[in-house]
Amino acid sequence: MKVIEIINQNKGKRKLSFEVLPPLKGNGTENLFATIDKLKVFDPLYINITTHHSEYVYKELPNGQFERNRVRRRPGTIAIAAAIRNKYSIPVIPHIICSGASAEDIEYELLDLQFLGIEDLLLLRGDKAKDDRIFTPTKGGYTHTTELIKQVNNFNNGFFNDGTIIKHPGEKFTFGVAAYPERHEEAPNLEMDIKYLKMKQDLGAQYAVTQLFYDNNKFFDFVKRAREIGVTIPIIPGIKPLAKLSQLTVVPRTFRCDLPEALAEEVIKCKTDDDAKKLGIEWCTQQCKELYAAGFETIHFYTVSAVDSVKEIAKDIL
Repeated sequence: MKVIEIINQNKGKRKLSFEVLPPLKGNGTENLFATIDKLKVFDPLYINITTHHSEYVYKELPNGQFERNRVRRRPGTIAIAAAIRNKYSIPVIPHIICSGASAEDIEYELLDLQFLGIEDLLLLRGDKAKDDRIFTPTKGGYTHTTELIKQVNNFNNGFFNDGTIIKHPGEKFTFGVAAYPERHEEAPNLEMDIKYLKMKQDLGAQYAVTQLFYDNNKFFDFVKRAREIGVTIPIIPGIKPLAKLSQLTVVPRTFRCDLPEALAEEVIKCKTDDDAKKLGIEWCTQQCKELYAAGFETIHFYTVSAVDSVKEIAKDIL
């Protein structure tokens, strides 16, 4: 069953989904599976698996100069998706991104996923490389999510990226996309960002999952404005509880979202990370209850560094 069908089938019920991070290269799956073991009891609708751009590393050469190479620290998104589905029988949604990938790379990802019978995707541009000033597409790759969507659509219609006909096309992929209640960092304004979301819908996106936010009013306003220009797909709120004092400044800088004044003032009062974690659980619990009450029946949790907090919140809201 497709994820959008699962979402629609569970209307009227409070549900959640969550995102996990593949292990670093050379590490095992113990921590990943421990995360899922803690949250599977809440009957998640699906699990998202992130993927990451390569990054630069510098290797010193015998002549004293440095050679800059790209490496991927977290490979295996597709393999992890297959492992999770086989171990837990929970629907999985791997991220497919433009960042760090050529159209040919993406085509092979689609083929591998099709062979595995994984038919749901989250299509994203992805972040710029760590050391790049602006987003720079890989040679033969894409700058925008809409270009990636068009490749997936062509694949679904039975064509490889070079126009060759696929002799034995499999099941078609369905996909969701990202949305940004406080606009994408590179969008000139929120109105333009919402128009991009409408464009993704028109190209076939069946739902959208938002970047994390802490101010429900901004989310509600975003959804209202999106509906006004014709966005009709489900918009799933993305939530991540604060878990450390340092996140008072790190989260707004990393995720380009504002902390409401009331939350920021309470974080400043915290003396320890445990205090901040407790506050994060309390704030996000109230956020989720308000979102459910407003009719947003599926909430998506970002779990990195916050698994135990998400578990506590889920126990309270479901």
